[in-house]
Amino acid sequence: QVQLVESGGGLVQTGGSLRLSCAASRNIFSINSMGWYRQAPGKERELVARITRTGNTNYADSVKGRFTISMDNTKNTVYLQMNTLKPEDTAVYYCAAVRLGSTSWGQGTQVTVSS
Repeated sequence: QVQLVESGGGLVQTGGSLRLSCAASRNIFSINSMGWYRQAPGKERELVARITRTGNTNYADSVKGRFTISMDNTKNTVYLQMNTLKPEDTAVYYCAAVRLGSTSWGQGTQVTVSS
């Protein structure tokens, strides 16, 4: 099990930026991959971006070119830099970590983009 603590959500206007942080309780190199998911009201949770311990990344088509996932091994932290935010990015964002076949989730952080 990996404990995850997210931070950085908030209210921003269309076109603005936010950076989410996810601090893991274990060394990132012991985790297969970490990712950011989001869930908007009435919708299913969807993958936003994912990064493996070797640094490979993948993104949802809807955020490509606007969002960047990165990790700081010295802080066991994964970041999601979100630029050019749109109202449709409004959701609760969750951090997830996959380790030894098990997925751990953070508590979620609200991101609201006003039009």
